[in-house]
Amino acid sequence: ENMAGATVLKHVRGGCTATVVHMTLGEAGHPTLAPAVYAEQRRQEIAASGRLMGAKVIELPYRDGMMPVNDAIKFEVCDLIRQEKPDVILTHWKGSIHKDHTATYAIVQEAIFYAALPAIERPLPAHRVRSILYPENWEDMEGWRADLYLDVSDVWDEYLAVLKSHALMAGGVSKFRYLDYYDALGTTRGCLGGFRKAVALMAPPGSWVQRMAYLPALL
Repeated sequence: ENMAGATVLKHVRGGCTATVVHMTLGEAGHPTLAPAVYAEQRRQEIAASGRLMGAKVIELPYRDGMMPVNDAIKFEVCDLIRQEKPDVILTHWKGSIHKDHTATYAIVQEAIFYAALPAIERPLPAHRVRSILYPENWEDMEGWRADLYLDVSDVWDEYLAVLKSHALMAGGVSKFRYLDYYDALGTTRGCLGGFRKAVALMAPPGSWVQRMAYLPALL
């Protein structure tokens, strides 16, 4: 929700549908609550933020900090892709300090590949994702770059409400000032993109090449 919530809101309000998949609940991250207790709080929070965004929410059964990277979970995500049929996937970039984020990157890359291949027989038919993008996340910045600035000025207040629906983002769990950081980041990216509030996303390295007959300014 912190790195992709504004983008999801922008497109849902524009008529798209969205599904948020939680690979873990982040239940091990509370300084005082037991993981089982915090997990229940997290379930309530992700349900609340899903309602605020108008997005479907799916929770996978993997423990915070213990998520495997194996064929079983890759095919589980493959099946979700074939079930939900997304045109665009927003996910974590590999250059992260967070173990579960780097694992998610690896899982999603291969799941997208598997989901697109008709020769891989699964319960549902193949589905090809048209685009994958990596939103900006302060924990995933090694090698990340801003390729796309998206104007999210019209949904910014709703985005802040989504953040506040999570104790972690609102300041009740970590000393890191998530809410201040992402609000300020929206202003910074807005300045660079020419909008009041904006988010930045990275395209896959192979997508940096553009093919055209004439330079865009000369068309």
